Amino acid sequence: MSAPAVQSQGPAMSEESSIRRFFRATEIDTRMLGMVGALLVIWFGFEIASAAIRPGEGLLGGNFLSPRNLWILLVQTSSIAVMTTGMVLIIVMRQIDLSVGSILGFTAVCIAYMQVFIFGPSLGVGHPMIWIITLILGLAIGAGIGAFHGALIAYAGIPSFIVTLGGLIVWRGAAWYVIKGETVAPMDKTFKLIGGGISGTTPGSIGWTASWTLGLVACVAVVAGIFNDRRQRQRFNFPLRPMWAEYFLGVAGCLLALGATWLVNSYYWPKGVVDRYVAETGITVPPEGLNIPFGYSVPVLIALGIGLAMTFMATRTRFGRYVYATGGNPEAAELAGINTKRLTLMIFALMGALAAVSACISSARLDSATNGLGQFDELYVIAAAVIGGTSLAGGLGTIYGAMLGALVMQSLQSGMTLLNFQSAVKDMVVGSVLVIAVFIDQVYRRRVK
Repeated sequence: MSAPAVQSQGPAMSEESSIRRFFRATEIDTRMLGMVGALLVIWFGFEIASAAIRPGEGLLGGNFLSPRNLWILLVQTSSIAVMTTGMVLIIVMRQIDLSVGSILGFTAVCIAYMQVFIFGPSLGVGHPMIWIITLILGLAIGAGIGAFHGALIAYAGIPSFIVTLGGLIVWRGAAWYVIKGETVAPMDKTFKLIGGGISGTTPGSIGWTASWTLGLVACVAVVAGIFNDRRQRQRFNFPLRPMWAEYFLGVAGCLLALGATWLVNSYYWPKGVVDRYVAETGITVPPEGLNIPFGYSVPVLIALGIGLAMTFMATRTRFGRYVYATGGNPEAAELAGINTKRLTLMIFALMGALAAVSACISSARLDSATNGLGQFDELYVIAAAVIGGTSLAGGLGTIYGAMLGALVMQSLQSGMTLLNFQSAVKDMVVGSVLVIAVFIDQVYRRRVK
């Protein structure tokens, strides 16, 4: 009876060995792959659930995986994703920032107040400099608040938890004080495009041609990156990936870029906007109608650009190496000559500036600002970073993982909203996901050790 048992284990061991060889050859992060799998489960789960409330539509006849919903999902994720890139470095340095949502709200109402009550009357509504001036001032306000927090933490020795907890309360109250609890609207028409909305017949997106061009450029960048990485490995005599693994990574990266481009080009302008566009331009409408794709939205492009810039900074610059070195061992970093206090101040200033960018995206998308804007965003940002593999113990985390975590968090929110979940249930789910993510992180760290 023992012989059959041995035979039954052979294929399983061989299969496991093949899987391990695949991951070792391609160097794919298994944690990220697991998160992609979880994201797909969430997407298809909500698709099936939304189809269940639409009789006769079939198993995948729901609304969640429609181009419209996924396009809006990406836009909604942008604000959280931008702040998450900074939160990664904050947590990597063994710090925390609980004030990012309040900084977002305060900065947003300041930008809106300046546009509506200061520069609008003085320069004239619609003046082309209004959105530029308020954008610069908004970034300065966010960076200044972050630097102030960083100075208290680094030079006054106050724990970041206390400083940013106080900031959460103070800046939320300051936002109310600026506008006295009112809603300030509308925003400047050009500024509104930052949120991906439509101003007249001008969309906050780049359209069909530019989107496909960007997708092809992304493919070229993927192939060039793989080629450059292999050349650098050869130069320094590092182990090389098998050629089949290089081809696999190149094809997978190109398919991802082209698939995303196809998705955003599958969502078209609303009929009312198309009718206004036809009336303004006088173009001839074909018999089958006129479908104008949105393409990549401006906030998504902003988030992707910031993600790439932050990844480069974290992995290819001295500043990034200092951040990870300090998070890994603060005492050793100081002995090595790293000015950890200045580094802390700079990280929090950067976090404040990123919160200001998110404030611009959020207020532009809503075409208004209220003192409640960004409420609970600190929870979503921290949860996204932790879900994306950033360790609360410090020294470990990736920008792309955190941005994927932001997409997971927003997918949960969007899906529950689509199914008309109560707000209390959504909050409980988000809180539970955060706890589970921290638990998984602890289990993973124990296994690595």
